[in-house]
Amino acid sequence: MQTVSNQLRSFLQYYAVQLIEHPEQAQLRVAELGPNRLRFRLILNSSDVALLIGRNGFTASAIRSVMKAAADRSNVQFTLQIHSHEEEADRAAREGN
Repeated sequence: MQTVSNQLRSFLQYYAVQLIEHPEQAQLRVAELGPNRLRFRLILNSSDVALLIGRNGFTASAIRSVMKAAADRSNVQFTLQIHSHEEEADRAAREGN
């Protein structure tokens, strides 16, 4: 599972940086939710969130499709969440982190 996690992380880091304007502000957090379950949380500048999601979500959908193809080979399920730093701070405050 570590190999798949690293491959998906590398893919996401490479392509996300190519599509956004403020890559120095991007953060990627990966959590293992259980056996064969991963959560990727990409935290971006608020203007970059719209760029990465794309019109009608097409860009984010394409990224998820490629990640799903790689994850399916190893029977791994994943979620990809794309948030702004403000949304992440609000989430952390609600959870008490």
